[in-house]
Amino acid sequence: MRILFLSDNFPPETNAPANRLYDHAVRWVRAGHEVTVVTCAPNFPEGKVFSGYRNRWYAVEEWDGIRVVRVKSYITSNEGFLKRTLDYVSFMVSGFIGGLFQKKPDVVVASSPQFFAAVGGWALAAVRRKPFIFELRDLWPASIVAVGAMEESRTIRLLEKLELFLYRRARRVVAVTHSFKQDLISRGIDGGKVDVVLNGVDLARYQPMAPDEALRREHGLEGKFLVGYLGTHGMAHALDKVLEAAERLRERDDIVFLFVGAGAARAELESRAEELGLENVRFVPRQPKDAMPGYWSLCDLALIPLRDTPVFESVIPSKMFESMAMGIPVLMSLPEGEATGILKESGAGVCVPPEDPQAMSEAIQALQGDPQRRAALRERGLEAARTYSRDQQAGKMLEALSAAVQR
Repeated sequence: MRILFLSDNFPPETNAPANRLYDHAVRWVRAGHEVTVVTCAPNFPEGKVFSGYRNRWYAVEEWDGIRVVRVKSYITSNEGFLKRTLDYVSFMVSGFIGGLFQKKPDVVVASSPQFFAAVGGWALAAVRRKPFIFELRDLWPASIVAVGAMEESRTIRLLEKLELFLYRRARRVVAVTHSFKQDLISRGIDGGKVDVVLNGVDLARYQPMAPDEALRREHGLEGKFLVGYLGTHGMAHALDKVLEAAERLRERDDIVFLFVGAGAARAELESRAEELGLENVRFVPRQPKDAMPGYWSLCDLALIPLRDTPVFESVIPSKMFESMAMGIPVLMSLPEGEATGILKESGAGVCVPPEDPQAMSEAIQALQGDPQRRAALRERGLEAARTYSRDQQAGKMLEALSAAVQR
C-alpha cells in the first residue's frame, strides 16, 4: 500500500504528534508499505526553524525508509490568532501542492490538529481520487476555546461546520481516544467508520533504566527526589499551578521540580519561578528525542497536568505511556475522564484534581515518603505499558487504512 500522510509535525520535533507519526510510519515501512510524509521545516514549539534546516519551498529527505517531503510555510511563534492562522493556512496550501507531486497514493491521511492540515488532506484526496483518512488527535476548535485562546464566536461556529464536513467526507476517522469517538457519534457522525487507535509507547526506546548519574550531576540534582514534567509547555497544561505546588514545597529542599521542554508558556513560567525565588525548580531546554529517556530516568514521579475544562476529559496524554514503560509512577492532575480511568485501572499512578496545587503538593509528599507504594506503582505501570505498545497501535491503524482502501 502506498500511504501519503500530511502533518505539520514530524521529527526532529519531539512532541506527541511527531513521535506518533514516525513510530507508526517506520513500522508500516518495515511491513513493506511505501510511506510519504508531507510536512514543513521543523519548528515546534518555539516557532523557529531548527538548526540544520531551512524553510525551503521543497526539500526531500529520508527517515528510516520514510520519504519526508518538507514544504515552505509561514512559520511564527505561538503568539496571536492571526499569525497562527497564517501559519496553518500556509501549510494547508503548500502541503496540498507538495502532495500533488508525489506518486499516486492508495490512501491520503491527514492529522489534526493543526486542523487546516486536514483540509489540505481532504482536498488532495479529492483531486487524486483516493480515500481520505482523518486522524483526530484533538477536538479542534473546541480545544482552543477551552484553553482561552479564542472565545465562542461566529468564526468558531464556522470552523465547527468545517470540522463536521471533514468528518463526513472522510472514508474513515481514526480517533486517539474512545471519548473522541463518542463525541463524533453524538454529533451525528456514523460510529461505524470511526476507529480508535490510542497513543502508545515505543517499548524499545522507553524501558526501565538506571538513572543517568552524569546528567544528574550536570544539573546539580544529587540526592533529590525529582518530580518531572517533560513535554510541551503550553497553555493547556496548567503549569502555573505546578509552580504553586512547588512554592508550597519550597522548604523541602529534598524535592525538586524538573521542567524539560519548550512552548508558549515557557518564558512566563521561568519568569514567575524567578520572581517567586523558587530554588526547588529546574528548567532544561527542549531536548532531542534520543535524549529524553535519560531525563526520564532521573524522575521519581512523572507529572501530567492539564487545565480544568470538560474538553480535557476526553484526552489521553501520551507521556503517561512513556512513564509507565520506564517504570515511573505517574501523578496525574486532569479532569476525570478517559486518561484518569486508564491510570486508575492500571494502578500505575495517583490522580489529584486538576489545577489544585494543595492536593498536588500533598500527593507528592505522600509518595516521596512511601517508597514501597512507589515500587508497587512502578510494577503495575510496567505491566500496563505492554498493552499500549507502538507495535500494536501501528498495526491497528494500518488495519483502518487497509479497510478504507478495500471498500
